[in-house]
Amino acid sequence: MADLREIMHIEDDADIRQIARMSLELVGGFSVNQFEGGQPALDAAPSLKPDLILLDVMMPDMDGEETFHRLREIPGYEAVPIIFVTAKASRADFDRLREIGAAEVILKPFDPMSLPDQIREIWARVTA
Repeated sequence: MADLREIMHIEDDADIRQIARMSLELVGGFSVNQFEGGQPALDAAPSLKPDLILLDVMMPDMDGEETFHRLREIPGYEAVPIIFVTAKASRADFDRLREIGAAEVILKPFDPMSLPDQIREIWARVTA
């Protein structure tokens, strides 16, 4: 299993981006590249090599599902694990996101102190 070092985080809410950055970098020790939406992430993606992507579901302009599909079209991103992050807690939403290929779905609000361990557990499962 390769080490998890680089995380791409796509989230339109600046407060959530800040909390996630502090959690992932300070608590988790990861390197994080953050983007406020799908298009900025897609524009930067060819020059980045993330090990894992955290992707918000509900964003203006381009939602998480469209961003997911467009990321999968970029060479090198076909198999990068993508974890959706959502405030929608319905089983149907979780199932739909997993069916399209999500590695997992994390519910917002997340606990910043446990987020890195939660991501490591998902990483271990999807790279086993």
